[in-house]
Amino acid sequence: MTDTSQTAFPEGFLWGAATAAYQIEGATRADGRGESIWDVFVRQGGSHNGDRADIAADFYNRYPDDLRMMRHDYGLTGLRFSVAWPRIVPAGAGAVNAAGLDHYDRMVDLMMELGITPLCTLYHWDLPQTLQERGGWLNRDTSQHFADYAAVVTDRLGDRVKRFVTLNEPWSAAFMGHAQGLHAPGLRDYGKAGIAAHHLLLGHGLALEAIRAQASDVTVGVTLWLNSIKPFSNSAEDLDAASLADAESNRIWLDSLLAGRYPERLVQTLPCLADPTIIQPGDLELISRPLDFLGLNYYVRELVKADRGVPVTGYRRLPAPGPTNYRGDSLSPEGIEEILVRPLVDYGCTLPVYCTEVGNAFNDYVDPTGRVRDGGRIAYFDAALRAVRRALDRGVDIRGVFVWTLLDDFEWDAGFSARYGITYVDYGSQKRIPKDSALWLRDVARRNALPTL
Repeated sequence: MTDTSQTAFPEGFLWGAATAAYQIEGATRADGRGESIWDVFVRQGGSHNGDRADIAADFYNRYPDDLRMMRHDYGLTGLRFSVAWPRIVPAGAGAVNAAGLDHYDRMVDLMMELGITPLCTLYHWDLPQTLQERGGWLNRDTSQHFADYAAVVTDRLGDRVKRFVTLNEPWSAAFMGHAQGLHAPGLRDYGKAGIAAHHLLLGHGLALEAIRAQASDVTVGVTLWLNSIKPFSNSAEDLDAASLADAESNRIWLDSLLAGRYPERLVQTLPCLADPTIIQPGDLELISRPLDFLGLNYYVRELVKADRGVPVTGYRRLPAPGPTNYRGDSLSPEGIEEILVRPLVDYGCTLPVYCTEVGNAFNDYVDPTGRVRDGGRIAYFDAALRAVRRALDRGVDIRGVFVWTLLDDFEWDAGFSARYGITYVDYGSQKRIPKDSALWLRDVARRNALPTL
């Protein structure tokens, strides 16, 4: 008899794929949808080659076939999807767009019919542009508007959707959007990134309360992108730089959500995190209200090197040594074990965990036989899932994995140049072609176990 103790997953483990509304839906002008900050950002040249998501993978119109493909052809039983805030409240606050709610209502109904467990993300970066014109996440009022929108969605979907994620990767929204200028709204001000970070977290706390007030039987979590960060060397300068990078990427979220504080190391470069006009009484208590689960995304393993020439932070981030993908990004799937165990090891956090995104970009193409032979992605998934299995053995209560992503999509600043999907999308014809990785994942999900080595 084959020993599957190191390859099998717990009974009821959720095998799914993750998506985001702006990246796949298209239909940016359909059915009363308002404009988002990403619509404006890409119009201003914020994505590769000037790519725009007006059509993307046309999931808004094609979701019935895509969901059936995912369930019947791939055997996946979970979908992490996001609701587009501008479809529900086009101006960000005020009037609710019934057509937007109707769309997601129909989509969830089909998921129920197909036996797909929905995990609904409420903010995956598509802030309504009208709110940006009032300051966006630099304006404290946006946090309350987010909670109001979360209540509307929960009231409509909470009878069927039982797992809600408030925010996806607040680090990306705050620091890539406000400090690095790589994501919408395209600002380059480190101090403003700190203010945005706090207001995002405040929005999470307010939304958590609003969701629970609408539906008492739902569970609520947040999704964080945690990085594996190591010093470039053992020098005092590199060790200190790595500590600061870890505080920005990881501890600002873990400390505030799980311990009700901001890391002192980060306050030195982000004094706004100790400014009483921004961090008002009761804020951190609200932010650290108990969660029902934690979502963790994994992509990056980095080395951090001190560099006094870099403004504010005084460090540079470098890819970890080892294999890279065609874009030069690190391929270190084993690092997911580190980020999955960290909340338990460092904070004593025993919450259920969902691995809400894991994946990487590969140079996929349709070969002359009509197949997409993405063996590199299969090897990446295999190594990552073995690392998830090790984290389970170390006591982390992991309930499921959602691979990134179901369909090739609009990858933010990379536009259509990066393919992460398990389904190849010909953007001209919108034809879908299952990649070899989708069929490999189908077999893993059906067995609830990895292949034995």
